[in-house]
Amino acid sequence: MDIHTLIQTRRSIRKYTDTPVSREVLDRILEAVRYAPSWVNYQPWEVVVVDDAETKTALQACVPTVNPGRKSLVTAPLVLAVCGRLGESGYYEGSPTTEHGDWVMFDLGIACQNLCLAAWAEGLGTLHLGWLDHAAAGRVLGLPDHVKLFELIPLGVPVRPGRDPGRKDAYDFVHHNRFGAPLRRG
Repeated sequence: MDIHTLIQTRRSIRKYTDTPVSREVLDRILEAVRYAPSWVNYQPWEVVVVDDAETKTALQACVPTVNPGRKSLVTAPLVLAVCGRLGESGYYEGSPTTEHGDWVMFDLGIACQNLCLAAWAEGLGTLHLGWLDHAAAGRVLGLPDHVKLFELIPLGVPVRPGRDPGRKDAYDFVHHNRFGAPLRRG
């Protein structure tokens, strides 16, 4: 699949088969994270690969029961806990360089997109799961104080294809030279 097709067809998957993810495929997906761009190449990410049923159940307990992705944490063969080292990305000599402060979330967003697209290229589904008690999940994973959990990504073979949720037209959010000035269609 070319990159445009990958981007346009990747969906959030909440139901997985029990088919294992091979180490070779997992390694290719982790390589996609490794090659994500980041603030001056700090690469502030840390990924915890979870395949232990007890740990997955403990992570699930950190997610509100009303979160529709909650079950996927125990049914997916793998859960990738995407974490970031704080106070590095977006900093110069110990001070933040932008009004947005720590740039780690931006860098992790790029890394997670690479991860999810690489997984989809391998025929695997993913879900961005961020509605959870991050501190409790961090304790489950044994994270040190300077590393924080940002999201959990279940990974596995989808039970069925995801549905297309629909998208805004690009010209609904694209502006020309100034906010509010429409970009004319080509």
